Amino acid sequence: MTTARPNLDPELRELLADMPLMSQLTPEILAQLRQLPSTPIEPLLAQRRVDRREITVPAKDGARICLSVFSPAHTDGTAAVAPCIYWIHGGGMVMGDRFSQLDIPLEWLDEFGAVIVSVDYRLAPEATGTTLVDDCYEGLLWTAEHAAELGIDPARIIVAGASAGGGLAAGLTLMARDLGTPSIAAQVLICPMLDHRNTSTSSRQYSGVPGIWTGEMNAFGWHAVLGDLTDNEVPAYVSPTLADDLSGLPTTYIDTGSAEVFRDEDTDYATRIWAAGGQAELHVWAGGFHGFDALYPHAHISATARRTRADWLARLLSPNCAT
Repeated sequence: MTTARPNLDPELRELLADMPLMSQLTPEILAQLRQLPSTPIEPLLAQRRVDRREITVPAKDGARICLSVFSPAHTDGTAAVAPCIYWIHGGGMVMGDRFSQLDIPLEWLDEFGAVIVSVDYRLAPEATGTTLVDDCYEGLLWTAEHAAELGIDPARIIVAGASAGGGLAAGLTLMARDLGTPSIAAQVLICPMLDHRNTSTSSRQYSGVPGIWTGEMNAFGWHAVLGDLTDNEVPAYVSPTLADDLSGLPTTYIDTGSAEVFRDEDTDYATRIWAAGGQAELHVWAGGFHGFDALYPHAHISATARRTRADWLARLLSPNCAT
């Protein structure tokens, strides 16, 4: 039986027509995808006045975690205490690097003078379990501890990520809440990958058909991270939907598309934050597929989604904000 699905936004549908789509990921396909050139960072920085630093920090097991720090260049020799966006890239937990989707937070550097710190967490299946979110935590801890050196206001550190990075951002925020440090002012979860069970209505709607990210691809990514762990063995920091308690989280922004695999787990996460007495803003973009605004940023729906996200950040960072 064919599962009915929401229609794609007409402009996105036209843009997607020439995109080679897949329904499955395999180890062989993943190896091929990893051989593709990584995201070039130079074109993104060419038109910006940005200071860049490359940092390595130790992981829990002694491995080295790379952080890229991008700060607005101050030609007058002075630097304001800036908000920080701690960026976690997407890629299904099996692909990508710290430069993936970096155009999104760099727009916030432009608009708000934010310092961007992007973390190169280790990928599955080479890294499994909590290793990915632990790497993100160690990078965040270093960032908070070096806030003065980086020109960062430690009270305005915002954790943000897309897709797998959104799921890791959610897990990282839970971890920081439970450990009591560092302080996170807000979390921005862009089409986040939150639930390893892959059983929602939207997961089923976007299985069995080619797409940008399908139910089958999602199952591959989660298996790469979790292996054969049973549901009661999966840590909530890895699959944040499993967290029993969503109270005490910072103000949260979640957006997703109506035509994507993560729609239902994302809307459920926002609902549960509200139920716990927290503050969340949720946007479900009609006709948006997974990662639409990263893949086609100039489409009308994408520009609107990115502008709405930036407007939310503007309100959050306003001196008069009381979220």
